[in-house]
Amino acid sequence: MELSLSELASHLGAEVRGDGSTRIGGVAPLSSAGANDVTFIADPAYRKQLGTTLAAAVIVSPALVDDVSGAALVVDDAYLAFAKTTQLFDNRPCSPVGVHPRAIVEDGVVLGDGVTIGPGAVVGRNSRIGAGTEIGAGCVIGSDCIIGDDCLLNANVTLYYGISIGDRVRVQSGAVIGSDGFGFAPNKGKWERIAQLGSVRIGNNVEIGANTCIDRGALEDTVIEDDVILDNLIQIAHNVYVGQGSAMAGCVGIAGSTRIGKGCTLAGGVGLAGHLTLADGVHVMGMTLITNSIDEPGAYASGTSHMPAKQWRRSAARFKQLDSIAKRLQKLEKIQEGKA
Repeated sequence: MELSLSELASHLGAEVRGDGSTRIGGVAPLSSAGANDVTFIADPAYRKQLGTTLAAAVIVSPALVDDVSGAALVVDDAYLAFAKTTQLFDNRPCSPVGVHPRAIVEDGVVLGDGVTIGPGAVVGRNSRIGAGTEIGAGCVIGSDCIIGDDCLLNANVTLYYGISIGDRVRVQSGAVIGSDGFGFAPNKGKWERIAQLGSVRIGNNVEIGANTCIDRGALEDTVIEDDVILDNLIQIAHNVYVGQGSAMAGCVGIAGSTRIGKGCTLAGGVGLAGHLTLADGVHVMGMTLITNSIDEPGAYASGTSHMPAKQWRRSAARFKQLDSIAKRLQKLEKIQEGKA
């Protein structure tokens, strides 16, 4: 694909500085862009590279545009404009529309216009797939599922029965949606399985990463609202509710019946205990363990950052002494109060 700088500017709502007829054939970093590429700068730390880049044009904010010696596309948010530009040059191979002869589509399935179903995929009875949706090779769609318009399920995604997915949802390979929640009752040294009678409801414009698992609810549905983005290797347990526009990085684990507000972010490795509530606008830093509900928006963290092993061992030994130190401090404070 190739387009002019003016055409790209029109798509982005950008101001063109330079020759609008310049042809753009790709997107590349500042350091390696060529004469046919557009690049971008969002972080001032990279402004030195503006003097050496060979790019045809730079997507840039007004604050940095004076550092650009060549053509520029001036926008308020350079990173957002970069994201929209990459979509224009998306090089993902397109599969032919239609049902592959080696796919299995069971009775009662309803397919919208322009649906693609890849080889080895299975679509269970009475499921519905919306217009323009692509089901990749080896996917398994259980019975009575609803998948909206313009969705993409990459190869080997599994949806259990009765799952509902909105429009424009992208699911990466290996994701499992609707597996049984981890529900068991103790019974004289054994475990009695609690049948998971709910489902999973996923809204519109949701991104679900590779090998992420979203469990079905025990009695009510697990819910992922609109515009949520989930990275790879995330575990969302039964009856969790994730509010609109929230984002989670890799290896986040959320225990059952926890409710996450709108616009929250959970960095990599965050763990949430069950039956908690996070207010809207809560931002949790990496590897943090949340064991109590958070009622106020803001940034939260726990744990300690890395240090040399020898220093960490000394600190760990002192952790065990904190209780006795606190008691001694209380005694000293009482003595001082008595003298006052």
